[in-house]
Parts: sequence; structure tokens; C-alpha cells
Amino acid sequence: MTDFSARRTMMVDTQVRPSDVTKFPIIDAMLSVKREDFVPSAKREAAYMGENLSLGGGRVLLEPRTLAKILDALDIGQDELVLDIGAAYGYSAAVIAHMAVAVVALEEDGDMAHEAEEGLMAAGMDNVIVHTGPLHEGAAEHGPYDVIVVEGGVGRLPDAILAQLKDGGRIACLFMDGALGEVRIGYKLDGRMHWRRSFNAGAPVLAGFEHHNAFQF
Repeated sequence: MTDFSARRTMMVDTQVRPSDVTKFPIIDAMLSVKREDFVPSAKREAAYMGENLSLGGGRVLLEPRTLAKILDALDIGQDELVLDIGAAYGYSAAVIAHMAVAVVALEEDGDMAHEAEEGLMAAGMDNVIVHTGPLHEGAAEHGPYDVIVVEGGVGRLPDAILAQLKDGGRIACLFMDGALGEVRIGYKLDGRMHWRRSFNAGAPVLAGFEHHNAFQF
């Protein structure tokens, strides 16, 4: 029988901590959430590998390092509402739920959303709402949000997403330029976005977030 608990500890010790992620809430959440419960059953043995895990259809579960560094840069507070775009089977939402007051997990794939809801319920995450709908439209009815996380690559960030971010809020996006990507943290101040480069990573660009025109920031 696979010792997933040991793998979870190894993931944190070999992928998260060496990436200069040391905030206790992040470490605690990633040690607590059973990543293997939030992937397809055929992928459970690969749940803790140090790379993006393919979920099919151009979707991935971000590698632990990338998610941890995004959360480290965002520094989510216990009183904040978070929109998790592209939540897939719910792993990222479960991790974020340990830090935020509430999470809206947005997923457009109905089967993924259903499994996410069941998995989150089984894990006792009662501060997460699973919302099914197009990723590029966000979930305005539950917002506005203090923090938005996009769980995949971005070429262009739809205006509808930015409109759902509170003034003073922040958003993490993995902007892709071909095979290369860079996570940037955006801060909304007086209705305008200000971006800070954070670290390099990579992931397939999400549908509806493709690059059409030059992105201005």
C-alpha cells in the first residue's frame, strides 16, 4: 500500500521548502491536504511528482512548487475571499481554504466540478463553494474578491476577471510566451492594475485566456 502521507511530507521537504516557501499556513496546508484525493484515480500514484500533472484536455494540476510560490507571493489573509479559477478537481481550493475565510472554486468542466464538490465535502472543506461556468467569465455573483488565482497559463487576462477584483486586491497569473512563462502578481489600486514579476514557471494556456493582442501592464 502506498504511503501517501510520507510522499506528502517529501513533497514539502524537497519541492516546497527548497523554493524558499516557509510561511507556516502554506506548509501546514500542503502537509494536510491529501493531494491524491483530488486527482483522477488513475493518476493517484503520480500525484506528488515535481511537475505539472496532466488532467487531459490541455488542463494540468500545477506542480506543488508553482502553487506554493504563488501562495507565498499572494500572502492570503484569514479574512479574505478568494476566487480560484480553473480549480479542476479541487486541490488548489482545498489548500487555499486553509488560509482564507472562503474560496470560490471556479471550474467549467462539469465532471471535474462535480468531483471537486464531492472531494471537498469529504475533506470537510465547508468554506469552499464550487461554481460551474466558463473560466474566462469568472464568478461575479460571489465577488468582488480580495484575491484571484488563475490555475493555468494566461496569454490575455479577460477584463471580466479584473472587474471582479476588489480595489486593493491582488491576482496571480502565469503569463505564457510560447513555451516560457512568468508568474506575475497584479495589484489593483484606484481601478488600475500594477504588475510585479515573481518567478518563472509553465503551464498550458487556459481556454478563453489565449493571447490575441499585446497585453498591457
